[in-house]
Amino acid sequence: MVDVLADVDRRTNLVGENRLELLLFRLCSQQTFAINVFKIREVINGPEVNRLPDAHPNVIGVAHLRGQTIPIVDLSKAVGLPPIENVESAYCIIAEFNQVTQGFLVASVEHIINVDWQDVTPPPKGTGTATYLTAVTTQEDELIGIVDVERVLSEISPTEIEVNDSSKHSESAKPLLPPSVLVVDDSAVARKQIERTLEKIDVQVEFAVNGQEGLDKLLDVIAQGGSVTEQYGAVISDIEMPFMDGYALTRAIKSHAQMADLQIIIHSSISGSFNERAALKTGADQFIPKFHPKKLGAVLSHLIWGTPELEDS
Repeated sequence: MVDVLADVDRRTNLVGENRLELLLFRLCSQQTFAINVFKIREVINGPEVNRLPDAHPNVIGVAHLRGQTIPIVDLSKAVGLPPIENVESAYCIIAEFNQVTQGFLVASVEHIINVDWQDVTPPPKGTGTATYLTAVTTQEDELIGIVDVERVLSEISPTEIEVNDSSKHSESAKPLLPPSVLVVDDSAVARKQIERTLEKIDVQVEFAVNGQEGLDKLLDVIAQGGSVTEQYGAVISDIEMPFMDGYALTRAIKSHAQMADLQIIIHSSISGSFNERAALKTGADQFIPKFHPKKLGAVLSHLIWGTPELEDS
């Protein structure tokens, strides 16, 4: 059994170093897959599962673990591979992200690797499971696919995009900051969710799919004689991204004299007080866990349009 909670201090030191740790596992194929260790609470043997009537086809049931009822997703089936037939001989990755606890049934669990985000790239097009991969990396010449677990969950339980009425500005309101934001996120699902949220508060979006691309866009504005704070009201950045993660992007922006005043909101599925503290430590102005459109809309509308700032949105 892999003890994913070991060496917590060592993993904590990865924050801001543009590195991550991945737990490797297999589904019903020869390919090796991975998930960010920061999303994992524990790994257990195949649990006793109680079937649910009318559940989503990818949800095999629920397991009761330490007083908590946890939905169990057959991750192999969810990404388009054959389902896992024998739950008892499988493993279950108990993950916490998007402020929910979820179990992912996998065929086998291997070990943890430490990689640099610069060695993580977008998934190749044309492969069968590419739509369910957020990125890939290599280990000893083997291609490892990092599963887009947010997409898996969004297909099981789609998020309704709504904002509070108080986040909608009056027709006569004048923007305090440019009504445009740079969204830096490698997830197509997240980018679409953010775009649909911000269009409800009259804020335009421009996209970058990783931290390096986002930084390059900002540097291009400066190189052309412009001001990033006159072009963008804020930057909304994910943490987990190929080439450069959100922590490294935040540090790069805040350490640049012509970008230091730019508002940065870290918007990540890796929720929890630790990651919020880590985001603020690297210089981010705010941390918003994914995905809460009312909270995101309220924060951006307050910054840009001066609408009331809500404590519970």
